Amino acid sequence: MLDEFLIRHSAPTLAGLKTANLFWYPWKDEKELGVVLTEWKEIFREKGLDLRVMKINGQRALLYVFRIGKLDQELKRKKTREILKSQGYRYETLDEAVEILKNRMGDNGSFPHEVGLFLGYPEDDVLGFMVNQGKNCKCCGCWKVYCDECSAMKTFCKYKKCEEVYQRLFLAGKPVRQLIVAA
Repeated sequence: MLDEFLIRHSAPTLAGLKTANLFWYPWKDEKELGVVLTEWKEIFREKGLDLRVMKINGQRALLYVFRIGKLDQELKRKKTREILKSQGYRYETLDEAVEILKNRMGDNGSFPHEVGLFLGYPEDDVLGFMVNQGKNCKCCGCWKVYCDECSAMKTFCKYKKCEEVYQRLFLAGKPVRQLIVAA
């Protein structure tokens, strides 16, 4: 069942087009959830990805799927570090940064504004979102765009096409593990 959610919510990340995705995954049995997550973490590790549980809310787990190398590069960028530092992040490693983000996730399912940096959104758009409190964007797709609308629209189209192709391949019987592009 996690396969379907990965295809639906993480295709661009699986394909190597996007840094990360974050989505809610419903579960019924805690033991089964642990087994499924352990299995997928191993599959992802072989391909240069990781999977983290960011929050548990009732019978749902907030899962964060990310490309380790891409996220590490983005978290080392000067502007990203400055934005995160202004939000109280003090980290040396990717794991430390992800742990801080995890601790900042609201119990009610709210997300801190800087989450966009962990999803690979453009820094200027994340800053624009923070300054404008989510209002006054130029356009809206996978994220709210405040700067380069043309580039963002191209990226949105690329992600949409990827999602369509991955969905079609998955429905045709291709296993998700074969659709993961290695880092």
